[in-house]
Amino acid sequence: MALHLVIDKEKRKILIEEIKRYVKTEHNQEIGDLAAGFLLDFFIEKIGPEFYNQGVFDSYTYMNDVILDLLALQK
Repeated sequence: MALHLVIDKEKRKILIEEIKRYVKTEHNQEIGDLAAGFLLDFFIEKIGPEFYNQGVFDSYTYMNDVILDLLALQK
C-alpha cells in the first residue's frame, strides 16, 4: 500500500518559501517556486514515509506503555 501524504495549500506555500530561503542561504543560489515545489515533492515522496512510520511506531510505544500503566491499577 502506497502512502500518500497531503499538505494543504497554505502550508505548501510556506514550505516552498523555506526551501527557497535555505537554498539561498546555504548554497548562495536562487531557485523559483517550481524548482522548490519539485524538491518538496521529492522529500515528501522519499522521506515523508520514514517520518510517518516513526510516528506510528512512537504512538504504538506510547499506547503500549499507557496500557501497561492501566493494568497496574488492577487490585
